[in-house]
Amino acid sequence: MRIPGDLSKITGVYGAQKNVGRIGKTGPVSTKKDVLSISNEAKDFQTINRALKDVPDIRQGRVDDILGSMNAGSYNVSGRDVADKVINSIFDKKA
Repeated sequence: MRIPGDLSKITGVYGAQKNVGRIGKTGPVSTKKDVLSISNEAKDFQTINRALKDVPDIRQGRVDDILGSMNAGSYNVSGRDVADKVINSIFDKKA
């Protein structure tokens, strides 16, 4: 087989491929510190969340008032009020 032209150019291509996987000199490595930034919305959410944890789930004063009224026999709730609350709670769950 006869290869015309300069043979050194052809072998130079293969020589260039030998350096493909090698890592050359690297510069100095600078260290950076990690930075965490919290948005104002997240800070507001944290503040609200802490405030809500302090609020009790049951308003004991209201419960005591109702229990006192029930024991005294003066606690009256109309059927219409109960029905309205039941219907509203059903529609609120669907939305």
